Amino acid sequence: MNAPVNLNELEVGYDVPARPGMDAADIQTPCLILDLDALERNIRKMGEYAREMGVRHRLHGKMHKSVDVAHLQQRLGGAVGVCCQKVSEAEVFARGGIRDVLVSNQVRDPAKIDRLARLPELGARTICCVDDAANVDELSAAAVRHGTTIECLVEIDCGAGRCGVTTTPEVVAIARAIDAAEGLRFAGLQAYQGAMQHLESWEERKAKIDAAVAQVREAVDALRAEGLDCDIVGGGGTGSYYFEATSGVYNELQCGSYAFMDADYGRIRDREGRRIDEAEWENALFILTSVMSHAKPDKAICDAGLKAQSVDSGLPVIYGRDDVEYVKCSDEHGVIADPQGVLRINEKLRLVPGHCDPTCNVHDWYVGVRGDRVECVWPVSARGKAY
Repeated sequence: MNAPVNLNELEVGYDVPARPGMDAADIQTPCLILDLDALERNIRKMGEYAREMGVRHRLHGKMHKSVDVAHLQQRLGGAVGVCCQKVSEAEVFARGGIRDVLVSNQVRDPAKIDRLARLPELGARTICCVDDAANVDELSAAAVRHGTTIECLVEIDCGAGRCGVTTTPEVVAIARAIDAAEGLRFAGLQAYQGAMQHLESWEERKAKIDAAVAQVREAVDALRAEGLDCDIVGGGGTGSYYFEATSGVYNELQCGSYAFMDADYGRIRDREGRRIDEAEWENALFILTSVMSHAKPDKAICDAGLKAQSVDSGLPVIYGRDDVEYVKCSDEHGVIADPQGVLRINEKLRLVPGHCDPTCNVHDWYVGVRGDRVECVWPVSARGKAY
């Protein structure tokens, strides 16, 4: 387990941006803040939906990289475990007490395979994805060497065009190899259609996922004919979870961004054409920033630039304001169009990041706020774990 952080020993503004109990107005910027009420509502809503649909929800740790948020998702939303993308992330969550860990990715480097094979020693069910029969032998050798068991999902490329096999015979061949390998257990299928998650139209997303469901159903049927049952048929994201949940094929959702929401996901539409950050999920994550200059009458400069966020999916949106607009950024500065000159020096604004995952990865802390008070300060536990 990671040693708990003693916030009383840390100095606000030097080591941490805030302390529990202080006024939200005194939080140091730029930093990440969580609206705890909105976050908890999002988590409960996803948990209730999964239960109603008779599927499991496995939280995606790559989004927030936080052991504290993961435990909240398990406690309030009934999440069955965590998805990670890297072995180093998986190690952080296993040491943090998460007992069911899926590396929803391929693990091929010998040193990483060795570390993966030792994860069960931390008390965690350990699962990874495979799309190459040669990897089966590599994983088996490591599991045998450490006397542990690695569970394996055969990954299907169902449209993302990244990892995964594309034909049912390939799926069956790899699954049979896993089933026969010492130290391994065939656990099912990984089939995440990532390429359609941000398509704005509900109809476009549905057409893409319908093709994926047909592909996965064929694989499940072929495996069953071989006597191989799938404990996990996993996939589903914030832009598609309702399709997988009602497919009759998937039994595990892997949604991540729903808990925090960001500007890029927020713009996609539900079946009735409504933005999902209005109809389905609330914005719970913000970059808190302060105005630091207003030398130009129609332009304010804030302290959240490129080093405080990722703009790969677009610039952030200023939450709750339509009179000012974040229009440009450099390393340390954000430029805000303020045509009426309404902003003041040291005024704080909440920015909805364009892409939450890489934005969270550049911060050390989450400041949890309820109303006007700081309730908690949580470390971004797996920040920088990219190996």
